[in-house]
Amino acid sequence: MAGRLASSSSSPDWVRRSLLPIRARLRRSIAAALLVVLGGCIAVPVPQPAGPADRLGLQPASFANLPGWAEDRHADALPAFAATCARLRRMPADRPLGGAEAAAARAGHVADWLPLCDEAAQIAPGNHAAARTFFETRFRPWLATNASTQPPDPYGTFTGYFEPELTGSRRRRSADQVPLLQRPPDLIAVDLGDFVPELAGRRTAGQVRDGRLVPYASRAEIEAGALDRRRLELLWLDDPIDAFFLHVQGSGRVRLAEGGIARVGFAAQNGHPYVPIGRVLVERGAMTLDQVSMQSIRAWLRANPGEARAVMQRNPSYVFFREIHGLGPDEGPPGAFGAPLTPGRSIAVDHVHIPLGIPLWISLGNPVARPRLARVVLAQDVGGAIRGPVRGDLFWGWGEEAAEAAGRMRERGLWWLLLPARLGGAAAPRVAASPR
Repeated sequence: MAGRLASSSSSPDWVRRSLLPIRARLRRSIAAALLVVLGGCIAVPVPQPAGPADRLGLQPASFANLPGWAEDRHADALPAFAATCARLRRMPADRPLGGAEAAAARAGHVADWLPLCDEAAQIAPGNHAAARTFFETRFRPWLATNASTQPPDPYGTFTGYFEPELTGSRRRRSADQVPLLQRPPDLIAVDLGDFVPELAGRRTAGQVRDGRLVPYASRAEIEAGALDRRRLELLWLDDPIDAFFLHVQGSGRVRLAEGGIARVGFAAQNGHPYVPIGRVLVERGAMTLDQVSMQSIRAWLRANPGEARAVMQRNPSYVFFREIHGLGPDEGPPGAFGAPLTPGRSIAVDHVHIPLGIPLWISLGNPVARPRLARVVLAQDVGGAIRGPVRGDLFWGWGEEAAEAAGRMRERGLWWLLLPARLGGAAAPRVAASPR
């Protein structure tokens, strides 16, 4: 379970112009401070790690040594791969896939992936042997590690998320309902890497007042009415606890009292850090760390209605939503990469380290069954709590089974980046396209 914070859209020109003097002041002052303070006016601290900053390390591997590689149903990953390809085809050919350190160079540019996309499209659905051959001949696995530790640590934490279903209405029907808000027009998203290269990919948000960028309202301030006069209500939700977890997941399906289902997804976030309330409950002595799950947190909130709101407000992060049209009932919501998420095959990553859109091989515990989860997944989303080179959040889909698996998932595991073999210094043999 993690905060589902997708990438925000770029700022309008007038915002960029208003931030120019702020940017210049920041560059002059950042060396003397460990807080990002735009001209002394943005009071948005950037947490600094106690030790060395996390750094992605890559160790070459072979498919023969990937745990469980031969047992995967490799063709089941191709629909998610095709979703990545559809998004890549809408991007400039010279655009880098992103990521950091060695992954950025080995992931290449959009143009490097388009031939792979064309080849994968020729593999017949369900042809697992052809799909396996495609991955083995066109990609090279690289074990990801946190290279800031000595020795480099390949193990990381993997959680899960899902698309919840809630009830609500387009018009307020009772005083107990809570609003789902649209993005405020004055909310400005800032990529901190524009000011400090070392913070590339890290974002915050605020609003411009008197020519200065200042923090936006927190969750507690918004729930106390800070935005009530703005007419931002997109929908009204029946249950405040369900609404809180919708903010955590970042997308959902709202069954409307007027009839039909509204699909909603991430539009923006208020710039405040995501604070997991499971940690808050552990600090209060309400539960132990090994007892924390979405289910146990929900149960505590239901059993303690007098304290529930205050605990939820300990997470100052607040998500704004948009309605998503044109999705079928069997389609997942779009992730930060812009591709629809595929249950069990899409994963959220820290895009500061991991290029979005790439395939990875994961090997970790299964929260609901055996054997272990060992499969090809696609990096198609990000999350506010997903930080570090070996940190993933697996999308489980929608419905009760997905909620159960996602809520209980907190596993230690490994992953390997599958990057184009031709960019790793080895020529790949040609694979004949399989018949449909």
